[in-house]
Amino acid sequence: MGVTERARELDFDRLFARRALAIDASGIRRAFDLGVTLKDPINLSIGQPDFPVDERVKAAAIRAIKEDRAGYSLTQGLPDLRKAIWDHLAGDIGWTSGGAEDLIVTAGTTGALVLAIFSMIEDGDEVILPDPYFVAYPQIVKMAAGRPVLCNTYPDFRMTAKRIAPLITPRTKVVVIDSPSNPCGVVLSARELAEIVQLCEERGILLISDEIYDAFTFPEALEAGRCPSPARATKSLLLVRGFGKSYGCTGWRLGYGVGPRALIQRMAILQQYLFVCAPTPLQAAAAECFHVDLSPIIARYVCRRDMVVDGLAGVAHVTAPQGAFYAFIEIPARLGMTGTQFVERAAEHKLIIVPGGVFSSRDTHFRLSFAAPEEKIAAGLEVLRRLMSS
Repeated sequence: MGVTERARELDFDRLFARRALAIDASGIRRAFDLGVTLKDPINLSIGQPDFPVDERVKAAAIRAIKEDRAGYSLTQGLPDLRKAIWDHLAGDIGWTSGGAEDLIVTAGTTGALVLAIFSMIEDGDEVILPDPYFVAYPQIVKMAAGRPVLCNTYPDFRMTAKRIAPLITPRTKVVVIDSPSNPCGVVLSARELAEIVQLCEERGILLISDEIYDAFTFPEALEAGRCPSPARATKSLLLVRGFGKSYGCTGWRLGYGVGPRALIQRMAILQQYLFVCAPTPLQAAAAECFHVDLSPIIARYVCRRDMVVDGLAGVAHVTAPQGAFYAFIEIPARLGMTGTQFVERAAEHKLIIVPGGVFSSRDTHFRLSFAAPEEKIAAGLEVLRRLMSS
């Protein structure tokens, strides 16, 4: 009997862990796979920026590789990068007293979220999440044997203290917010964030603020020229940020978490055994990101946002995104279609978008990414107007 034949005898229904069987493939990944099968698709599903990494940042990465900086870094990250992050945070949110023990560089922002949830959550513990949510949030909680509790934010997609409070139980340990949000592009105000901070502190709950899109906050949502952040109101939270979405290097897998020392140190212990460290030569380059002027790129994305909002005016309700690079668009009720059905219809016209049910307990919307060339966006909007007007 050959090796392949022996492998087929394994009963994986028995061998697989329940946590693995409980997780389905990402609906976004299925959209990627669909794109491969279509010839010259209009792909407005991809959640990554379409601009190249800045030349200075690329040069720093190349220099690090040529200098043979190929070994492991410290678990919490290269000292030079951590100092650059602290310098940036001092100017952005006013956190000047942090030390090496209060910050960890991670394998992407998802790495920080995994470490934090695994540090906090066990059997039956509850994590309150926005609905709509980033696809990984409920799955990470489930992998930690916790219970995701969805906070209904329809129709305006604003996760407020008033909406969170009724969901808190004795099992609640964590509240997760993302602003600017994926998939909705909503940016919470400083007042809304301060109220969430107060609620979490009063109830003894950890607040995790996922700010992966902080640099992609559009002008009308900025406060004092910056992305509103709950970290300006307290240090008793976990602030998660990253480099991939902001600087066009999603595949470099670089993020960081900063917050209470006890939590960061517990996350560092887990990182030793899960990821070891973030990629060393790319860490060496990341400090250069803080010197990149993103304003021309943001201006272009604002124009793309306006293309989407104006292009669908009169045929669909669109909550204008204030950040990130997504629009979460409601399918007109007159069509009598779910998000999945509408996306399948769009695919017949070579347009790839993601059904709302991937991000939500509802399947009434779809997500469109405008991180794409203007001509592709225009072509996609033409298809959408035609489908929604039929």
